[in-house]
Amino acid sequence: MEARGHVFKYGENVDTDVIIPARYLNATTGEELAKHCMEDIDKDFVNKVHKGDIIVARKNFGCGSSREHAPLAIKSSGVSVVIADTFARIFYRNAINIGLPIIESPEAAEEINEGDEVKVDFDTGIITDITTGKTYKGQAFPEFMQNIINAGGLVNYVNNKNK
Repeated sequence: MEARGHVFKYGENVDTDVIIPARYLNATTGEELAKHCMEDIDKDFVNKVHKGDIIVARKNFGCGSSREHAPLAIKSSGVSVVIADTFARIFYRNAINIGLPIIESPEAAEEINEGDEVKVDFDTGIITDITTGKTYKGQAFPEFMQNIINAGGLVNYVNNKNK
């Protein structure tokens, strides 16, 4: 499993209220949430993001409330993976539950720049900044997590397994 796209770069403590502002939590679909993803920190994000693009951020990405709306908004906007120094624990679990790949890599989070083209190999955890030629190590996804992500999230995974 692999992701490849251009980077949107953010700082530390990007909280769930910035990822998807609370005023949009009554949206009923991921597509509706995606229309407002990151708008309070990056008004042009929804107009610039393309399928496969990547978010890179510093420490504590996804802090704040425990809502699943935040990773769902990111995934539905077309982002293929989020790379950060660290993630808030509940965001990490929610991301996997809805099928959004996330990888912790302090070095990648520090050195990768906005607009760089990046490739991520989920089997090995290798992050390659194609723009600079540098590689970074993130954690590889265990097979069961890749299966959840490939199924589109935990609910789909369980439903498919029970068929």
